Amino acid sequence: MRDIDAGEVTKTVTRLFLEANYYLTDDVLDALETAEKTEESEAGKEVLRQIIKNADIAAKEQIPLCQDCGAAVVFLELGQDAHIAGGDLNAAVNEGVRQAYEKGYLRKSMVRHPFSTRVNTKDNTPAIIHTEIVPGNKLKIIVVPKGGGAENMSRLVMLTPSAGRQGIIDNVLKAVDEAGSNPCPPVIVGVGIGGTAEKTLLLAKKALLRQIGEYNADPEIAELEKELLEKINRLGIGPMGYGGRTTALAVNVEIFPAHIAGMPLAINLNCHNARHKEAIL
Repeated sequence: MRDIDAGEVTKTVTRLFLEANYYLTDDVLDALETAEKTEESEAGKEVLRQIIKNADIAAKEQIPLCQDCGAAVVFLELGQDAHIAGGDLNAAVNEGVRQAYEKGYLRKSMVRHPFSTRVNTKDNTPAIIHTEIVPGNKLKIIVVPKGGGAENMSRLVMLTPSAGRQGIIDNVLKAVDEAGSNPCPPVIVGVGIGGTAEKTLLLAKKALLRQIGEYNADPEIAELEKELLEKINRLGIGPMGYGGRTTALAVNVEIFPAHIAGMPLAINLNCHNARHKEAIL
């Protein structure tokens, strides 16, 4: 059994949330630069130039990429031979979120009693934590500051098996089309298929973590991803809704076996600020 100090968890979570809010990953920047060169709409090209400039300023000045610094979503992969010493794991994660959002002057967006008083928690906690027990003796931490505008465009559709592949395509296209400019395109589209309602929603969100240009290892799913991306970019929404052929940078699909009576489908959109960072302790 290997001990991992809870204090190190807190320090790592703090660092990752600061980095995620300040720096875009190279795959996202490369995709944006490629899109700027290939975009046919002049308005769309200018928007992409401004997005790239914004990312450059944020990195140099160490200021948030976006005023919406997101809900603090955290994925933990905890090795079964690891032990968190010196404190509670969830408490350590939340303390890391608290410190990051205070130290970095990041906007704190979480409110208590969402249907009534909606009083701000003032430190962006509690985090939304998803923990998975895996082989090994390490702890992998992935942080995802998830903006409200994109998250509000999420969809869960409980399809019947007869809807088939075309039903998936139709519903994904409908979701992106109806979202329009709200999720701040160009977007990354996470798609979950199968499992149960909550499982497919989680699949869709985790799909957003994949690098742009990295297709699913299953050729059938990869073909679906490519078809969806092509059709989404024909919708004409374009960067920030100003028109063009760059509505999405990627479509990532993850599947899970389903009950014989159903085919759950989830769509989760991420804005062009596809913020996520990870570390292993």
